[in-house]
Parts: sequence; structure tokens; C-alpha cells
Amino acid sequence: MAPKSKIKSQIEALRAELWPNIESLPVWNRQTSDGYSTVPRTLSQLGAIADALSGKGKPVMQTYLELWCRVYDNGFVNLSKQQEIAFASGFSGQRAVATWRERMKRLQELKFVDIKEGPSGAFSYALILNPYWVIAFHRKAKSKTFPTDRYVALFERALEIGAKDLAEFNEGFAKEEV
Repeated sequence: MAPKSKIKSQIEALRAELWPNIESLPVWNRQTSDGYSTVPRTLSQLGAIADALSGKGKPVMQTYLELWCRVYDNGFVNLSKQQEIAFASGFSGQRAVATWRERMKRLQELKFVDIKEGPSGAFSYALILNPYWVIAFHRKAKSKTFPTDRYVALFERALEIGAKDLAEFNEGFAKEEV
């Protein structure tokens, strides 16, 4: 078994100090509970940027989050249960699936996902693209709705957690300009 990292040991010590009865509390543990997904630690920031890029009145974060909750570590999402996915994305009523499809189309236009047709129609499968690449792409494109303040916060957080994708994609786009 690999030794605990210094950070993990520090977190566990602080947690035990703050909650001495931790063993008796129903804390979520992905290693002992089923039904988890691997998501970027910056997902909330990525979603806020996606919402800003999508424009007023057309938030896409809840739909994007639901895709992340359905994906395995290969980026592929089966969209065959559209009514269920629409409901989990926050849409209900007669227009639930239609509204969900509009948000999915917007996510595709913004390059967060790619969608393919199949047995469930035009929205049968989705591929979640690297969100750091998407953000770097929009930054380079100088989109009118690009939220620079949120980008800076995302960049700082990515550095803090050791996520190198954003910096690498920015560097790649910069080399293209030369």
C-alpha cells in the first residue's frame, strides 16, 4: 500500500480534530460507496464560465453537471434516457426534453461536448471534451462573453491543484499564433 501523502495526513488530522466523532458520522467515501464519478475539482468554476459563454437566460451548467454524473472515465455518455436526463438536469413538464436538447446543442456549439445521432435520434451519444481545452479555445477566440475574472480564478485554482491542462492548452494555442 502506498504511503499517505503529507497533505492527506494533514487533512485527516484536522478533520479528526474538528470532528472527533468522525467514525460515527455518515461521511461520503468514494472508496467504500458505489455510484461516484471522477470530475474535475474545478467543475463549479468551469460551469460558471460555461454559463457566461452561453449567454443570459440559457444556463448550461446543470445540464453539463448531469453529463459528468453519467460519464465513466472515458468521456462517453449514452443519452438514451432523455426524459430522465432532462429531469435530472432540472427540466420538467411538457418541454423538458426540448429544453434539455437546446442546452445540449448549446454545449456542443460552445465545444464542451460533441453529440452523435443514433437509435435515440439526433441526441443519442455525447462525448465530453476536455473543459480546459474548451476554456483555452474561447480565451484565444476572445469571445465577447468570455469572463476574464472567472478565467483568472480558474487558472489560479488549476495551478493550486496541479492541473496542468489549462496552461498546456494555452501554450499550444500561443505557439499556433507564432
